[in-house]
Amino acid sequence: MSIKKYLLYLGVLLGGLFPSCVKENINEATGELNPLASIYVIRSAYKEADIRLGRNTLSGAYRTTGKVIATGASGNFPEGYLIIQDNWRGLIRGVALVLDKAAATSYAVGDSILVDLEGSVLSRSGNGPLTITGLNAAAITKISSGHPVTVRPVTINELKKAPQHFENTLVSVTADVTPLPVDEKFAGSKILSDGGDSTLTLLTEGGAVFANEIIKPSATFVGIPMAGAQGLELRLRSLNDMLYASGPKYPGYPEDFESPDDSQKNGYAGKNIDLRTGNWRLEQCLLGVTTGRDRIVSGEQAIRFQQNLGPSAPCYLQMNYDLPNGATKVTFWYGCYYTDAASSFVLEASTDQGVTWKQIGDVISDPEKTSVAIKPKQATFIMDIEGNVRFRIRKLPLGTTSIPTIENGRLGVDDIAIYQNY
Repeated sequence: MSIKKYLLYLGVLLGGLFPSCVKENINEATGELNPLASIYVIRSAYKEADIRLGRNTLSGAYRTTGKVIATGASGNFPEGYLIIQDNWRGLIRGVALVLDKAAATSYAVGDSILVDLEGSVLSRSGNGPLTITGLNAAAITKISSGHPVTVRPVTINELKKAPQHFENTLVSVTADVTPLPVDEKFAGSKILSDGGDSTLTLLTEGGAVFANEIIKPSATFVGIPMAGAQGLELRLRSLNDMLYASGPKYPGYPEDFESPDDSQKNGYAGKNIDLRTGNWRLEQCLLGVTTGRDRIVSGEQAIRFQQNLGPSAPCYLQMNYDLPNGATKVTFWYGCYYTDAASSFVLEASTDQGVTWKQIGDVISDPEKTSVAIKPKQATFIMDIEGNVRFRIRKLPLGTTSIPTIENGRLGVDDIAIYQNY
């Protein structure tokens, strides 16, 4: 590759992070082999045995790029680890680079780097994470700094079903610590549960800078899943990776809208129905079962709210029962139904058995179409409510959709979780 072409290519990196759709073999613009391999392609080259990386094994490529998501500075990752991730054609993948301690800790989260892979080795030691070894400090060039890094909200079931998609990447898991911790420190192994069929180990090394801090009963834990002795393990980078701390989830939650089946509520007209957690009012919403269109997170059903309604047609999903121990947090997943317009909604709470309702947090107006993101977003509301409480999600009565001034499409919601006061 000529110096001129290399400088042009490097300029692309400097100007806009990293390209997300790089051809892995032939660069169609020049007809030459592309020197850059995505982390996705590098990980795909591993076939359960060590492989020496470079032009001969990566179809002519010998470099990769990524954003730093963790270093060994916190003491919660092996010494010398520099963990990076990239986004190639919508596929986020990560890998751990193994360097000497001084080199690894010289970088910061959000740094964009270029890595010369020639002669390095892609390997997995025992049950450990996939790493690239044989690198020295000169093999890495920092392109720029201060970039935001993508954090993917996931369920524990998602992690366990496809660990290769998430290992060495940055994720967030909203879960309870089980059994309920009482003034326990982070150090050691803790079991996380989010109400699904699987659990996840949260591992904190004794030498981590936050090892002696107190872990909360429930939180959104932001960390990096890594293969380890106990299977897939989640490692946090600092105490700041424990977000939205709260009490434990109420037993039986999240409400997943799987029972009864959709035949009991397949129209929008208002109706009270007995769900798994209790009796709910579905006003201008139904149990949706259309795969790829309804925003189904778990199981086969989710809630679908009607579109284009004005003030004369209230639209809400409402609990008709109280929970006794107050609330510190409510979470649920949401998105547009199929390719409908966006919509706006609020979470409301009642402490007088549904006589009056008070809005919690801000209006949410950013649901995404399935054409933008197949996976819904997760909403998190923090509060401090004591005593009896019930909740409802109310879709705002904005009227008929008229882009760009009014967006009032159908809304999908699934897996509502409510967390106790403590």
